[in-house]
Amino acid sequence: MRLYNTSSRLVEEFRPHEEGKAKVYTCGPTVYHFAHIGNLRSYICEDVLVKTLAYAGYEVKRVMNITDVGHLSSDADTGEDKMLKGAKREHKSVLEIADYYTKAFFEDFGKLHIRMPDVVEPATHCIPEFIHMIETLLEKGYAYQAGENVYFDTSKLKKYYTLSNHNEDELRVGVREDVDEDTNKRNKTDFVLWFTKSKFDDQELKWESPWGRGYPGWHIECSSIGIKHLGEYMDIHCGGVDNIFPHHTNEIAQSEAFLGHPWCKYWFHVHHLVEEKGGKMSKSSGEFLTVSVLQEKGYDPLAYRFFCLQSHYRKPLEFSYAVLDQMSASYKKLLKRIGELSEDGTVDEAAYAEYRTRFTEALTDDLNTSMAFTVLYDVLKADISDTTKRKLVESFDEVLSLDLLKGYQKAEEAQSVDAELEAWINERIEARKAAKKAKDFAQADAIREELKERGIAIEDTREGTKWKKI
Repeated sequence: MRLYNTSSRLVEEFRPHEEGKAKVYTCGPTVYHFAHIGNLRSYICEDVLVKTLAYAGYEVKRVMNITDVGHLSSDADTGEDKMLKGAKREHKSVLEIADYYTKAFFEDFGKLHIRMPDVVEPATHCIPEFIHMIETLLEKGYAYQAGENVYFDTSKLKKYYTLSNHNEDELRVGVREDVDEDTNKRNKTDFVLWFTKSKFDDQELKWESPWGRGYPGWHIECSSIGIKHLGEYMDIHCGGVDNIFPHHTNEIAQSEAFLGHPWCKYWFHVHHLVEEKGGKMSKSSGEFLTVSVLQEKGYDPLAYRFFCLQSHYRKPLEFSYAVLDQMSASYKKLLKRIGELSEDGTVDEAAYAEYRTRFTEALTDDLNTSMAFTVLYDVLKADISDTTKRKLVESFDEVLSLDLLKGYQKAEEAQSVDAELEAWINERIEARKAAKKAKDFAQADAIREELKERGIAIEDTREGTKWKKI
């Protein structure tokens, strides 16, 4: 398998620390709100990576953290606590917010057919591990206390910018608006390992530590959780390109200082989902697009997965409803084509082996999902039995995860259900018209309740009867 490694900026042959095994770590969400579809693009691509590794024969163990301790929007202890912001917005505790949005996050995983990680560890479960790592860094001279906080000392490293092209001048205080001076720091690139004294005195979650009552810095959690569950050597670390600096850069610094040897060899980063104008799509820009919003607009979540897999993970992917409409139509056409395959004939083992090899080669060449779909369409056009085609589609879907064999049947069932619901709604409209004369809305109300049980909410407006799925 060949993968692009952000660390070397080259496509390299994947050679894990233990032969036949792949230890993979994924940066999880900060659970203060629903996941944006831009964030979910990264998780879809990481899902394809994990499934491709398994498809190629590796024994995969994947770990993901959940950031339920509110990290700040800047390493200079500035901005806002994201978890506290969510709690205030919804008048709940931080842990209630974390629990709710963690469940919502993994519900989106289910809708998008993203495989659950083997280990999911919330940061709040690992405070002792964080404290142990910080104590060790202090003992080794890689950390120091100042202003009641604990900082990592980047001047102790031979090389700090291991993943990015940043240089010291770019981070000079005052050059970038999001970098404010922290007078406790010895060096401007130092970062907080543990907050005892923060600008946020109303921080809800705090723990006792050797340095006073406080809470961990953001970067420490991924290092500690990764080492806890994957050991001293990690094969692949995943995340979005926005994690490269400072988050992953700081992870490498503290992890290798703690361990005393190289930590993770391969760094896998997914590029942004962008708007038509070219800007990054996020919670703060334009319409806040979630999987649920797409569903409310009538899109199948798997059509969004299909859309994401048409582009290479290292390229920005431009989102628009026009493009998503095209992809949805293409996805439905693909499902229909597969759904029309018969189950007659025998499997051509030679053809099966040939196409499976081509599909595997596409994916193991730095996850070339576009070429993988080319192989799929070549199979559907090939002069081989439908049984062979069905077996290949079933095999390919172990990675693509698009319900390629079941999807057509599900789509037909959904259309029949929609037609049935439409008939019910029309019947209710007629019942209401009749009720205006008879002064009896019992039949219309009965239909409303029946529709509610079927997951349809009815609203009578001046413009007519409107409905939506609950």
